[in-house]
Amino acid sequence: MVLLVFCSFPDEAAAAAATTILVEERLVACGTILPGARSIYVWEGKMEDLAEVMVIFKTTGPAYAPLEKRLRKLHPYENPEIVAIEAGAASRPYAAWVAAATQVS
Repeated sequence: MVLLVFCSFPDEAAAAAATTILVEERLVACGTILPGARSIYVWEGKMEDLAEVMVIFKTTGPAYAPLEKRLRKLHPYENPEIVAIEAGAASRPYAAWVAAATQVS
């Protein structure tokens, strides 16, 4: 099973740093960094309108719990957006690569 995990970051440097560590630690197979996101929300009673960077991490079900735990430690936000959805379908070779790249011990 391939999971897509969405997580917004304040800038590309923070996104790249976290993504590199997560790939090195084999918690994700890949992180696709998408600059140019804009988030509008209320936080602690204040309206926020911020430029952000979205990362889409590719991982597996067994790797999700350790990924979430590690991402919370790496992330600069107090309450980071970490949203996972299961891919409805994925090519077999790609899914096999994601599984091989995210071997958790």
